[in-house]
Amino acid sequence: MDKKLSIFIAVSMLILGAGCSSKSKSTYPQTYPEDRDDVRTPYISKKDYTHPTMKPYEIRGIKYYPTVVSVGDEFSGNASWYGPDFHGKSTSNGETYNMYDMTAAHKTLPMNTIVKVTNQRNGLNTVVRINDRGPFVDTRIIDLSNTAARKIGMLNDGTAPVTVEVLGFNVKGGQQIPPREELKGSPQEQIIDGFAIQIASFSKIEGALATQKKYNDTNGYKTIIKDMQTENGRMFKVWLKGFRSEQEARDYKSLGNFKNSFIVRED
Repeated sequence: MDKKLSIFIAVSMLILGAGCSSKSKSTYPQTYPEDRDDVRTPYISKKDYTHPTMKPYEIRGIKYYPTVVSVGDEFSGNASWYGPDFHGKSTSNGETYNMYDMTAAHKTLPMNTIVKVTNQRNGLNTVVRINDRGPFVDTRIIDLSNTAARKIGMLNDGTAPVTVEVLGFNVKGGQQIPPREELKGSPQEQIIDGFAIQIASFSKIEGALATQKKYNDTNGYKTIIKDMQTENGRMFKVWLKGFRSEQEARDYKSLGNFKNSFIVRED
């Protein structure tokens, strides 16, 4: 064998061996934490997750509108899980992703929503807290952590048909997923207030009052009057409010019930 070729092969084997040995080392733990549903779940305050994580965002040309949900709401679809490639990186709400925590990613649920995920194939279920956005695949509705996927027996398959049920909202803080008893005492609906539709504007309060009275409780929405100082003087703007998300306001506006109306957001 050529001497140069022999040297090249020897060096290549050394590099390959070094690469394999380094690949076996990992920055995340190799054992699972205690087998429970409340493992290390840091809390983000309501103010932190209402702004800015409830703002609309766009991924691959598709716009998503985080919205409101109520306790007891259920959704069906496929679940997937994410692990080593994202371990240690930031989640959408600023936490550090740990694939051994009982957390999950969802496209639109408010951050810190607590949900029960049930594998429709085997009936196994687990409870997780939403702290990230995704999965951005049309056929999937939730991305579970490694541990959560293991608990419902879908780790090897990678995906599974599931039912997602809203149990409550972690609004009191703490480092763990609250027990059922505590969740029952929390708000039963997570409303992201602030979206309204301006339906009219007047320079005199009388016109605003008449419009407010006429359209109050229209389709379940309330009217309010905003007294504002503008470049053209004092104006009384009539807003229809009570929309639980920007998307809901957009959908209602598209009905065309109020000509020249537009969406506004309260401070």
